[in-house]
Amino acid sequence: MSYIAREARQELLETVARAAEDIGAALALVEAAYELLDEGSADRLEEQLFRPVQGAYGRARRTHTGFAERHDLEARPLAPKQPTHAAAQPRELVEDAADAAAEAEDQLSELQDSMMPVEVGDPELRAGLAEVREALAVVQERADAFLRTLGR
Repeated sequence: MSYIAREARQELLETVARAAEDIGAALALVEAAYELLDEGSADRLEEQLFRPVQGAYGRARRTHTGFAERHDLEARPLAPKQPTHAAAQPRELVEDAADAAAEAEDQLSELQDSMMPVEVGDPELRAGLAEVREALAVVQERADAFLRTLGR
C-alpha cells in the first residue's frame, strides 16, 4: 500500500473516531438526563433517544475498529467527552445530546461527501457509516418531541 493511501485511511479512521466520540458524548448526556427525570419521563427518554444513540455509538465503534483491522491501521482508544455541567437540567442535557449527535452526523456526512470511503474501496466502512447516519437522523426530531412534552 502506498504511503499516501495509508495516510488517507488513517485520516478517515480519525474522522470516524471523532464522530464516535461525539456520539459517545451524546450517549453520556442522555444518561445524565435520565438520572434526573421522573420514572415516566425517563422511560420515554430511553425509548425515544437512548436506544438510537446507543445503537449509533455501537455501530460507530464497530465501524472504526473493523476498518482499522481490515487495513492494519492503529485505532486509538475512543474517549467520549463526558458531560461537564454537573447541575444541568434534563432539558439542557437533552439539547446538548442532540447537538453532539448532530455534530457527529455532520462529520460523517462530510466524510461521505468527500468520496474518501469510496476511494479506499471498503464496502463495510460505507455500510457502517450509512447505518450510523441513519440512526442519528432521528435524534434531533425525537429530542425536540421529547422536550415539547417534558414536564407535562
